[in-house]
Amino acid sequence: MAFQQMEGELKGMSAGTIVLQVRNDIVGKFGIRHLPVDLAERRMTGDKKPEGLTAEKISELRRAAVESIKRKSSWTHGEVTYDFVLKQGKLYLSATVESNYNMANVLFHLNNKRMGKRDKSSEQ
Repeated sequence: MAFQQMEGELKGMSAGTIVLQVRNDIVGKFGIRHLPVDLAERRMTGDKKPEGLTAEKISELRRAAVESIKRKSSWTHGEVTYDFVLKQGKLYLSATVESNYNMANVLFHLNNKRMGKRDKSSEQ
């Protein structure tokens, strides 16, 4: 759904970073950091407009992103970033998956276990 929302912004881009913030196993915030790396190339070659992402390339980007998120395991909070660049019609993608833990939650669960209490998640 996040990629569908960003599709209009992605069209025509040649480089950038897509950011997905995950909270409770759900994408809470998402967005794009624009990386205009093609500006220097355009100045040198005199090109008016660089080639950018097409609907087909956005679909390829989405498939690769979904495949990489399948590697996320055993964490519910974090951030996933996708750095992409389009060079000579070929899409290059690098994914970074970062897990985040809240120390207050960890300590809360440890204290409950020590005291013999069950937390709400184990009651369900």
